[in-house]
Amino acid sequence: MPNPEVSAPVAQAKPKAEQPFFYGGQAVIEGVMMRGKRYYAVAVRLPTTKEIVVDRGELKAPIYTHPLWKLPFVRGLALIGEQLHLGMKSLIWSANMNAGSQNIEIGKKEITGSVAMAGVFALVIFIGLPLLLASFAVHRSGSFLFVLVEGLIRVGLVLGYLAAIALLPDVRRVFQYHGAEHKTINAFESGWTLDVPSVRRASTLHPRCGTGFLLVVLVVSVIVFSIVAVFHPNLFWLVVSRLLAIPLIAGVGFELIRFMARHRYNPIVRVALLPVLGTQKFTTREPSDDMLEVAITAFNSAREGEEETAGAAA
Repeated sequence: MPNPEVSAPVAQAKPKAEQPFFYGGQAVIEGVMMRGKRYYAVAVRLPTTKEIVVDRGELKAPIYTHPLWKLPFVRGLALIGEQLHLGMKSLIWSANMNAGSQNIEIGKKEITGSVAMAGVFALVIFIGLPLLLASFAVHRSGSFLFVLVEGLIRVGLVLGYLAAIALLPDVRRVFQYHGAEHKTINAFESGWTLDVPSVRRASTLHPRCGTGFLLVVLVVSVIVFSIVAVFHPNLFWLVVSRLLAIPLIAGVGFELIRFMARHRYNPIVRVALLPVLGTQKFTTREPSDDMLEVAITAFNSAREGEEETAGAAA
């Protein structure tokens, strides 16, 4: 699940110098996608031959190159766009690599349809259901108590859902690759050698992980919806406000988690990061050495693309 970029965890030694760019990525089917400054790379281990295959591409879309998408708050929307574009593209490629090695073909329509259905499911379960349950528990929809109860129900549903799907073997493997992704970037930002023994020592927890970002978004939503509650909207406008507020909440949430990641050694920020890191225990697991090898390959491939560009420019 990538996430809004990644950075060294609080528990690790402080790097000598802050990295000028935060690398990000996400776990895919039997592999990892890593995103760099100008290139991304997806590495997947084929189930039949155990070979690692890599797909690398240049980030040329306006969302990566236009200055508008680098502005504060706006870049939070760029993050969502990236997940829809690059995340989906990487997931489709990894699925086809695994299926192709077994002479099975998975079409883009099938995967897109599945993701679309998952999106509708998420809107119903994580937006509609909390509103409905909160309306039963608190009859005054225009109160802070209503918004607080709604937010707590939403957090409970999200964490419960993550805990439930983690019991599935295939999802657990994705969570292991998620841990491998974190470990690799943590090791890099700590200045460690990028080999399996070194990366294995790194933490699976990460301040700017997508799971932690989700928690921050849920907290920000309680604050935003409390302001909306002042106007005493009916149920219809409550639902509309939740949908319209998504860009604002994503933008604010992104800036908050980015700020905490950059100031993670501040004592106050350390405490604030504890729940952000804690939620990642739901979506990360300790990876095996062969999973770490895949993550390292993806990261190095993205970095090689940048080095090639720098060499050509020189």
